[in-house]
Amino acid sequence: MIEVKNLTKSFGDKTVLDHISIQFETGKTNLIIGQSGSGKTVLMKNLVGLLEPTSGQVLYDGRDFVHMNKKEKVMMRREMGMIFQSAALFDSLNVLENVMFPLDMFSNLNYKERVKRAQECLDRVNLIDAQQKFPGEISGGMQKRVAIARAIVMNPKYLFCDEPNSGLDPKTSLVIDELLSGITKDYNMTTIINTHDMNSVMGIGENILFIYKGRKEWQGTKDDVMGATNENLNDLVFASDLFRKVKEVEMEKLSKKTHIQP
Repeated sequence: MIEVKNLTKSFGDKTVLDHISIQFETGKTNLIIGQSGSGKTVLMKNLVGLLEPTSGQVLYDGRDFVHMNKKEKVMMRREMGMIFQSAALFDSLNVLENVMFPLDMFSNLNYKERVKRAQECLDRVNLIDAQQKFPGEISGGMQKRVAIARAIVMNPKYLFCDEPNSGLDPKTSLVIDELLSGITKDYNMTTIINTHDMNSVMGIGENILFIYKGRKEWQGTKDDVMGATNENLNDLVFASDLFRKVKEVEMEKLSKKTHIQP
């Protein structure tokens, strides 16, 4: 579990995050949503140590990450896996070598053990047959799956995903969502996903944080979203006609059930 307590981040006299408090739960897909400029990315950067909070705490299973020294933070980051908006693969390395890269850098495993571990992760994302291909030879969706395999190769306790569905078609996005959800449960990780994809919100949002103008505006699950009365949340999630109609239908069903009950 990652617990954020009263986290504030300012740049000069501009406050970007204002006293954010939330618990990101283990074994669940925790989503951060909000409009562009709301502070989602700044929050993610504060969580992983790319930015230093102005005030507040970030606790990794009770360990205060903000006040760790440099060496402690380096050790802590070995417990983290990261998936970037672009897959961020090395073009000069094949798929297997890309997944092996963190093991080559940080593990004490011998070569045969590193290959075996990387192949296990590629198998988990259904890419074992592509291990000798180079990033330029595979699709964007496959590249994201390679990035997921690389992110989990060190058996992280915490997985951070920045817009994992960016640039992907809806069908491929669904595959990525299902993979992230399945891996989170398989490895019992604390997974935090920064997303604009409302399909992800409604599909895998087990713990959703909605940030509005730097503040925690709403928190709930995908099931809570349908009945939510927060106008700012509804403006974001139900911006499209399709989602708006789905909500209207669901609310109508709920209303009928309420009237039927004695």
